[in-house]
Amino acid sequence: MQNDPANMLPSQIFFGIAILAFIALVVMEKLKPYRRFTNNIDKASFVTNTTTFLFNNIILTALRATSLFFVAQQFSSFGLLSGMGNNPVKWVFAFLLYDLAIYAWHVASHKYEFLWRFHKVHHSDKSFNASTGFRFHVFDLFLEIPYKCLFVILIGVDAYLVLAIETIQLFFIFFHHSNITFNHEKQLSEYIITPYLHRTHHSTLRSEHDSNYGIVLAFWDKLFDTRKEVVPEKIGLDIIVAENFLQLFFLAFITERHIRKLLQIIPKGRKSSG
Repeated sequence: MQNDPANMLPSQIFFGIAILAFIALVVMEKLKPYRRFTNNIDKASFVTNTTTFLFNNIILTALRATSLFFVAQQFSSFGLLSGMGNNPVKWVFAFLLYDLAIYAWHVASHKYEFLWRFHKVHHSDKSFNASTGFRFHVFDLFLEIPYKCLFVILIGVDAYLVLAIETIQLFFIFFHHSNITFNHEKQLSEYIITPYLHRTHHSTLRSEHDSNYGIVLAFWDKLFDTRKEVVPEKIGLDIIVAENFLQLFFLAFITERHIRKLLQIIPKGRKSSG
């Protein structure tokens, strides 16, 4: 299937809008951060995350990640919503179903060890900032593509609507990872995912980061009882460290169980008597 330049233009426009939003959030973080991390942690986080984004973008483009757009083009006349006219009611239904589907994928990424080994790369960031929205293992993103394609076939929506929804979700990924706070944020978090809620999701404690899976709407976490409102003491994963892009990539192939076994092999120093 050949990529039609005319069809790629809207994709580039939507992506450009999301990147402008990312830049605005980075500026806001610098002017008035919610939480201050050390300069070393902040710099390592930003450099590693943006490098990861560049690598992932090149690889996924080479693997035709834009297949989501073309699948929607081919199957828009099939699926659950295909019989509805292209109107705001259909847009709302499509958005709700898409947001629910990504919520479900996010839950699965925490519950199943095979998916978690890739998704934990995202949680390994010791900082919490807009660039954390770039910090995903390439296999994590790649596994999500066929899942999204299957969903698009099942609901049957226009390709440009899929692009619009993807752009909204990308903006929210940047937004709820941003190191900012604002007036009435807690009240707003009753309806959408804000940094206040998503910070909990990046807690070091598993009991806290296995919560708040929503991407845009806060409703799903309320409905499925996965919402948690706490202020995490620490961000990141305790025994998982990745200081650069290469370490981040190979981190997926070393599980916490491997590390714990290794730590058990290493003899502990004895306390001197007296």
